[in-house]
Amino acid sequence: MDKLNVEERVDRGVRYFMEGYNCSQSVSLAFADIYDVPEELMARIAASFGGGIGRMRLTCGTVSGMAMLAGLECGSTNPADAAAKGRNYAEVQGLAEKFREANGSITCAELLKMRSCKVETAPSPDMRNAEYYAARPCARMVASACRIYAEYLNSK
Repeated sequence: MDKLNVEERVDRGVRYFMEGYNCSQSVSLAFADIYDVPEELMARIAASFGGGIGRMRLTCGTVSGMAMLAGLECGSTNPADAAAKGRNYAEVQGLAEKFREANGSITCAELLKMRSCKVETAPSPDMRNAEYYAARPCARMVASACRIYAEYLNSK
């Protein structure tokens, strides 16, 4: 595979987010073409991982998006192959650690700086408008995850 243009992948991911896709969809869609996954299928697969998995504010959807992509890149398909499973997990942990180093956490609630331990579980997403985009770090998280994943692919 030719080296990826990192900033083009970052721009692509942020553009998807600004169109209204969730954070996980935005990261995974930015690389769907590499894996020959149709955009509609990729968006459907990643749909439940936005907002820290179903808006429960757990693992940041951008990290989940990178994990899904890592599964496409090096995921184990043989349930008896523990070594392959371990290699995939190591890749995912490495990607998550790079994200943590860059952003301070991989947890949605922490990245959003939610003050209480109460997790926001209302399933309705927030309205996407100028205030939403100004108050949230999500577009920056999408950019960060896309950059990390593109650099990961370029290092292979």
